[in-house]
Amino acid sequence: MVSDSGTASGQEAWGVVWIDMTGDMQMSNMDSMERERKKRQLRERMISSSGSPDSSGRGGGRSLSEEEIVRNAERHTRRKRIRLLAAVAVLVIAAAGIFYYYFYVRRYETYKVDWERQVPASEGGFSGYESFGSNVLKYTKDGASYIDGKGKVVWSISYEMKSPICYVNGMYAVIADRQGNDIYICNGEGLRGQAKTTLPIMRAAVSAHGVTAALLEDSTASYITFFKEDGSSLNWGIKTVMSKSGYLMDVSLSPEGTQVMVSNVYLQDAGIGNRIAFYNFSEYGKSYPDRLVGGFEEMKSSLIPRVRFLDETHACAFGNGQIGFFSLENETSPAMTAQLPYEEEIRSICYSDRYVGVVVDSAQGEYDYRLDVYSASGKLKFSQPFNFQYRDIVIDADMVILYNENSCEIYNMSGKCRFSGSFDFTFSAVRAGKMKNELIFTGGDTIRSVHLK
Repeated sequence: MVSDSGTASGQEAWGVVWIDMTGDMQMSNMDSMERERKKRQLRERMISSSGSPDSSGRGGGRSLSEEEIVRNAERHTRRKRIRLLAAVAVLVIAAAGIFYYYFYVRRYETYKVDWERQVPASEGGFSGYESFGSNVLKYTKDGASYIDGKGKVVWSISYEMKSPICYVNGMYAVIADRQGNDIYICNGEGLRGQAKTTLPIMRAAVSAHGVTAALLEDSTASYITFFKEDGSSLNWGIKTVMSKSGYLMDVSLSPEGTQVMVSNVYLQDAGIGNRIAFYNFSEYGKSYPDRLVGGFEEMKSSLIPRVRFLDETHACAFGNGQIGFFSLENETSPAMTAQLPYEEEIRSICYSDRYVGVVVDSAQGEYDYRLDVYSASGKLKFSQPFNFQYRDIVIDADMVILYNENSCEIYNMSGKCRFSGSFDFTFSAVRAGKMKNELIFTGGDTIRSVHLK
């Protein structure tokens, strides 16, 4: 009984074991089938997108190789980069457009005074201001001061003059006593030299490197004498005898200081003629008699009271009823590039190293004046009629500023009016500040920085 019982129990046990193994095998088969199904799905996903269905409607593509998969990934990455770069470019262009509109096109309607400074008062009552580098030079009968962009006095010098005149070229300035004999040469660091003349000073000019010219006169002749930066004499000279060749009206030096432009008035046939002459005191001018390298009489029908070098290769002459532009690309062979006659009366002129402006009476009935602005070569930039009752006009940076004692009107180089309005203070001069929408106002003993809005 024991044996039978043990046999029955063993069979029962083996039966349990068999059932369990059968279950495991079924589960293993299911896992294998699942893995095969997933493999088929992966293979289907790898079917080439370029494969076209066959006639039975089933895909006729092929599996992609590893090289093709890499190429597709790179192509996808390039497309993402291109889209990203395009988006960045759009943002940059939009930002540039906003910047251009805000600083070059938008018309300002109001203003805010950023700061205001008091500067030393003049005992003589006269105060003149000139743009000096990126800041301001104040000159009076008893001294001069260089004022920085924050209204602080960088340096000051003292002198005594009856009628001071000031001429600026870059970071050099000359202050001379008209009808007197004293000359002071300055730059951004202060006084560089002093000179004294034996004849009365009529005009003075300075180069961007400190070479100074003084136009002198006596009863028989006109002279131009030259000085170094330290005030010592240069062995240069120009002389015209009034009974033969007339007298000199104006002088201008090129930025380098070796080229000289003069306006010479003379008598002809019981009338008056005018000649524009160029001299060269560099090595190139040695072979020319008296250093005279060019003379022009195309503008002789009118007086030419003002001549100016705009830069090293461009110069301009301003006459009664006409202006002339000159090129000095070849400095020993100057050429007139444009002669522009004006039937209207010329009211004002202004200039910078890049532009020339002329205000004339307007021929249009609804306007009082017309503003014409030219490039340094004599090409018209814009012509704009206006009614603003101005007292003076300047070109500073890319702005033309017309102003009177308490208001101004500003144009950009496209002829668009950027601002027209009044201020709650008075001033005698205005110039562009360091920022595009900043103006520096000077007058009396006060200097102000104004932010246009």
